[in-house]
Amino acid sequence: MSTESSSNPIQPIRFFHRGKIVDVSGVHPTRSVLDWLREDARCTGTKEGCNEGDCGACTVVIGELATDAHAPGAVDGLQLQTVNACIQFLPTLHGKALFTVEDLKGQCASQCKPKAEAPAKHAVHPLHPVQQAMVDCHGSQCGFCTPGFVMSLWATYEHHQAEGTQPTRQQLADDLSGNLCRCTGYRPILDAGQRMFDLPAVRLDTAPVVAALTALKNDGLDYAAPLGARIDHFHAPKTLAQLAALRVQKPRAQLLAGSTDVGLWVNKQFRDLGDIIYVGDVAEMKTVEERADELYIGAGASLEAAFGALVERVPSLADVWLRFASPPIRHAGTMGGNVANGSPIGDSPPVLMSLDAQIELRRGDVVRRMPLPDFYLDYMKNELQPGEFVQGLAVPLAAMRRQVRAYKISKRFDCDISALCAGFAIELEAGSDTVKAVRLAFGGMAATVKRAANAEAALVGKPWTQASVATAKLALAQDFKPLSDMRASADYRLQVAQNLIQRLWLETRTQDALSIEETSVWSVMPHVVAKVAAEGL
Repeated sequence: MSTESSSNPIQPIRFFHRGKIVDVSGVHPTRSVLDWLREDARCTGTKEGCNEGDCGACTVVIGELATDAHAPGAVDGLQLQTVNACIQFLPTLHGKALFTVEDLKGQCASQCKPKAEAPAKHAVHPLHPVQQAMVDCHGSQCGFCTPGFVMSLWATYEHHQAEGTQPTRQQLADDLSGNLCRCTGYRPILDAGQRMFDLPAVRLDTAPVVAALTALKNDGLDYAAPLGARIDHFHAPKTLAQLAALRVQKPRAQLLAGSTDVGLWVNKQFRDLGDIIYVGDVAEMKTVEERADELYIGAGASLEAAFGALVERVPSLADVWLRFASPPIRHAGTMGGNVANGSPIGDSPPVLMSLDAQIELRRGDVVRRMPLPDFYLDYMKNELQPGEFVQGLAVPLAAMRRQVRAYKISKRFDCDISALCAGFAIELEAGSDTVKAVRLAFGGMAATVKRAANAEAALVGKPWTQASVATAKLALAQDFKPLSDMRASADYRLQVAQNLIQRLWLETRTQDALSIEETSVWSVMPHVVAKVAAEGL
């Protein structure tokens, strides 16, 4: 049930939508934002396509109070980010603002003059520049995916208008990598992304939204709703101490961060989650900062924020960052969740293992650390004890000074699951070509993400030559016995993994090292060219 804001002894879900605060109660904690929009709020512009966060037809924009006016995504007091409504649970909106394609019409109604040729009583207001550009550039055919594209473009539009800039065509392509179109093709949509800045500007008036969110005073949420004869709870603590105490109290409750994996458990596997503990409102868990000799990444930090910090220090990781899922997934999903999930094809763990990252676990007031490889015991099994949770990740700054590479192999360039992903780091003895240290970590090659111990041993203390690489490639067959599945055969995975070691050597050998332009088929991508020019890679 959804009503306007009112006094209620049972704590409702409260968020900003369509110009006002709404209170929602009585819906199950796992009800998706998409289902609420279409079935309860009757805002049917947002579409359901895949219902698993892949196609982007359900893209909406979430607004939160900006804690840093200069942070990426900050627009006049708000942090605006795209997410997939199909996999976001409704209680995660508490204290936030929800923007959908219907809101764009409202912006034009308040800022644009009606078309002069329309009769006064039937005044027709112009479309928002994003929508008008799509019309002008013929960016829509069947139209099913269009609202999702429009919302992704709207977020881009607001971000660049706030900064006084315009995106390049490649930046638009990156921003739209989570939106799939099966009939129009992407060229006219990218044309629209450039065209929208040529039209008279229509900006989001953030002042009333900021005022409303400030008045909400989100002090955490304890929401409950019935499921048959039982009551399911959704707990959203605000502090790390509250989270730790709650986890000890409810060790069997489902932890929820970005919902980019757990959301599929509900939509596709129809799992019954029971009580949920949401970590997304714990500001301390979102910390990304340098501490002494390490980069600390809170387990609640988004994939976008975490990879952004890594790429700032290790530019060679830019490609795997941009190819990790899509912007809506990276905005919602967390690096801590990607690690804790334990998927053998996760893209974060190989990169982190190559950088000697440690994982930080907490139970109550007790905090412990371990090397990330030690965290994984077997397929989807890890070291977490009852009542314990992942608090953060620590990456030594010294490890980032090695030559680092990350390679993602998948059928599609954008928004695809890896057949395998590799994270490599190598350090040579000063003034020689002898390998001092090497890390070769792979996802998609075993039941867990793991380092290639035999291949590493074949290289350490040896000259970094073609002969040593050949030995390491043979040793790799002792490290892994990969499986065949829909993404790749076992033989393909092993051969590609061996070839990636060869590629590492080609890019980092002491004489005549090849540039990324010479080793990557994606080197013509503008973001790669810019990175090469800036970093001399």
